[in-house]
Amino acid sequence: QVQLVESGGGLVQPGGSLRLSCAASGGIFRLYEMGWYRQAPGKQREWVAGIGSFGLTSYAESVKGRFTISRDGDKDTISLQMDSLKPDDTASYYCYARRGLDDHWGQGTQVTVSS
Repeated sequence: QVQLVESGGGLVQPGGSLRLSCAASGGIFRLYEMGWYRQAPGKQREWVAGIGSFGLTSYAESVKGRFTISRDGDKDTISLQMDSLKPDDTASYYCYARRGLDDHWGQGTQVTVSS
């Protein structure tokens, strides 16, 4: 049974940092693309960042230069280091793991950027 469990969300002031983690189990996730989406209240879900099975990373323009995605293949865990956070980054962040039509999601973790 596939499970993705996010952690690390919380409340942070503008300009601050948070680190999200996603632990995957129940599959061979080093073969999967993994990454993050986010969804703010009243808005559509937005892709944030992804990392491929060979470690190639990609980012949405809105977070490029501020967020860094990384992967620990031995532990099937990915992390999202978020720096220089802005109020617009406030959202629920969801981890995903994808390989072709095989698509899995975590339950989400809330990130709130506010003074």
